[in-house]
Amino acid sequence: MDFALPEDDDPRRLAVRRFFEEHPRPSPAQIAAAGYAAPHWPRPWGLDADPLDQLIIDEEMRAAHVTSAANPIGIGWAGPLILRHGTDEQRARYLMPILTGDEIWCQLFSEPDAGSDLANLATSAAEDGDVYVVNGSKIWTTGAHASRFGILLARTATDVPKHQGVTYFICPMDLPGVTVRPIRDMTGLGSFNQVFFDDVRIPAANVVGEVNRGWALAKLTLTNERVSLSGSGVIWGMGPTTGDVIEMWRDGGGVVDPVLRQRVAAAYVEAEILRLIRLRTVSAAVRGEPPGPEASVRKALADDHGRRLMNLAKDLAGTAGVLGGAQGMLGVTTPGDSLVPAQTGELAEVLAFGFLFSPAVTIGGGTAQIQRNIIAERVLGLPRDVDAEAGTTWAEAHRPRP
Repeated sequence: MDFALPEDDDPRRLAVRRFFEEHPRPSPAQIAAAGYAAPHWPRPWGLDADPLDQLIIDEEMRAAHVTSAANPIGIGWAGPLILRHGTDEQRARYLMPILTGDEIWCQLFSEPDAGSDLANLATSAAEDGDVYVVNGSKIWTTGAHASRFGILLARTATDVPKHQGVTYFICPMDLPGVTVRPIRDMTGLGSFNQVFFDDVRIPAANVVGEVNRGWALAKLTLTNERVSLSGSGVIWGMGPTTGDVIEMWRDGGGVVDPVLRQRVAAAYVEAEILRLIRLRTVSAAVRGEPPGPEASVRKALADDHGRRLMNLAKDLAGTAGVLGGAQGMLGVTTPGDSLVPAQTGELAEVLAFGFLFSPAVTIGGGTAQIQRNIIAERVLGLPRDVDAEAGTTWAEAHRPRP
């Protein structure tokens, strides 16, 4: 793709800018109605925007300090699947509330006993007339405690290979039998949850796609997830960018220590590489092309970058960084500190949170090891780590036979 975006006076850019001048504090509903919440979606939900228009809108929204509704799983993962594989009734019912943020979504995939092999899921969904009765448990469900709906994978057939017999459901989180139990992490928040299903009756009309053919949709969701989690922010695509962090300390007096200066420079270079890869990924996505293994490449790089940047931010705070919490990231200086980042405010709060949260970024959306396996197999053409059908290692499957 051409990475040179249109000039500042381009008519398309001016049209977007005019909207935000007329709506300086737009509500999520106004943003969605204008088609800016997901511009690449087809009308009436989006604008059928091509890659260039999408990137222009993204830039102008950032310049106007405007964001879409905070509904990443709904907009980034559930919505695209419903668009492509849902029924007309499902699209009419769910898509606009997703874009406005009126109905928050979560993802019900991971299970306590499945490890990193999602296909080993054991949550069952037994057909009973016009409903499916669901029993089992999901874990590490981000935002389940605040969600109206969840995208659920459950096993609807057991006498088939594990990648078959899986069905994709829309699960209302307020159904009888759904229990959400928060999991506290070291940030002090309970954004992760374990969800229990005890004879939960989900209408058959909530099946997305074909019964027993949900694994293909799950793979597409996971790839979309890796794209979504690889946004410009360093905390799973959200939060501050590398530029925000560098600007914070530059405005506060800069960095004197040569080792820290080198780490800042390395962070800037990494961020620029990730920005260019993201432009390529976004360009393919808005053209309607399914994300390929490059989504795993970028996520693997972005996760490591996010952790390094959060650690760099803590080190840049000098001795104040060991205080912990927001105060430690405010840049309180003492004699002998190598920098004077006289910066206060919201960004410092986010950095304090990000430092504690950053170990999770290499796990969510597929661990760093899984991403590297995908890259090895699909990009480098190396042998598969595990035979998906037989459940044996590659070495066992290819051992010489007498």
